[in-house]
Amino acid sequence: MAPSDADYELIRKLVYDCSRINLGSDKKELVAARLGKRLRSLNIADYREYCKLLKSPDGLEEVKNLIDVISTNHTYFFREEKHFEFLEQTVIKEFLESKKRAGERCLRCWSAACSSGEEPYSIAMSLALQSDVYQGFDWELDSSDISRQILERAQKGIYPEEHVSKLPQDIKRRFFQKGVGPYSGQYRIKEDIRKKIRWHNLNLFDSKWPFTDLFHVIFCRNVMIYFDRPSQEHLVNRLSKHLVPGGFLMIGHSESLSGVTHNLKALHPAIYRRPA
Repeated sequence: MAPSDADYELIRKLVYDCSRINLGSDKKELVAARLGKRLRSLNIADYREYCKLLKSPDGLEEVKNLIDVISTNHTYFFREEKHFEFLEQTVIKEFLESKKRAGERCLRCWSAACSSGEEPYSIAMSLALQSDVYQGFDWELDSSDISRQILERAQKGIYPEEHVSKLPQDIKRRFFQKGVGPYSGQYRIKEDIRKKIRWHNLNLFDSKWPFTDLFHVIFCRNVMIYFDRPSQEHLVNRLSKHLVPGGFLMIGHSESLSGVTHNLKALHPAIYRRPA
């Protein structure tokens, strides 16, 4: 069962107004597939009734659930690995060279659309490995997502074996606990890594973000493909203002800032830098 054109337009507009996720006319079947389970859990018969709920005084809370369902959460550890190589081989080395001159205390990173946590944990693992190599190197990591449900999953840091099966054995030994008994077949990120990450339920288009310090690196990957051009431009320019001079913005390799007005310098595919 798919929503009528009128019901789909209401859903599409609510999603856009609340998240800037731009659902085109070709996404109706996708929306129906994702919302079907939600309607069943609410014991709602059809989209007409669901839209009445969205428009009701109690609708605000359900809109949050709608965004949770619509948000795309496909990810995996060390996705687009060139970004992590750049983080380790270029960003951290530059930071260490300038640390004494600039008086910096630690490298600050933000995973701006963290989904189920594979991205921020991959960042954290990369940074922790460099802390093992470079004495005195410290780091901070903020992680955020618009979906409350997916953020709760990320904070737990528990993944099925197939999600970690392709990781090198030394990475698994260093950063994961293997489940036993009722947790057999699952792996959990070790506490020393989990406790280093600050988690935020955050809409990238909120009027205010909960950060006081600027970041050296922002990962905002594979989320802007769901925004229209004005929203992309607004977000990129806002992100750039939250970078230190010389800081880096990583976007997804499937994304492009072509046609987006910004002040960043393109360095490598999907890697941009704020002028110093």
